[in-house]
Amino acid sequence: MKNRKELHRLRRHRRIRLKIQGTSQRPRLVVSRSLKNLYAQIIDDTQNRTIFSLSTLDKQIKDKFPCAGNIKAAEFFGEVFAQKAKEKGITKIVFDRAGYLYHGRIKAFAEALRKGGLQF
Repeated sequence: MKNRKELHRLRRHRRIRLKIQGTSQRPRLVVSRSLKNLYAQIIDDTQNRTIFSLSTLDKQIKDKFPCAGNIKAAEFFGEVFAQKAKEKGITKIVFDRAGYLYHGRIKAFAEALRKGGLQF
């Protein structure tokens, strides 16, 4: 059984997902985290498909940050993710924090995305 904290996060995520919808013009960026890594993907909810995904396990990020469970790695990951998303032609997104509090690694990742040129 999952712990109480995780259950509360999942409830928050369910509540958030009722209000957030990604379209082809403005897809949804959902971020997920573990103790050692961050994962992010851009999803078009109208077509039910993942447009683009990346994690801190990617070679470019892993070379610089072997353990990516910190704020500096999250900032670098946000910059790399924004650059690759812009290469795919995505500039406007809806940010889905997946029930995580806007704090720490999630906040650093989001601010790095904004600095990288993504609008949300």
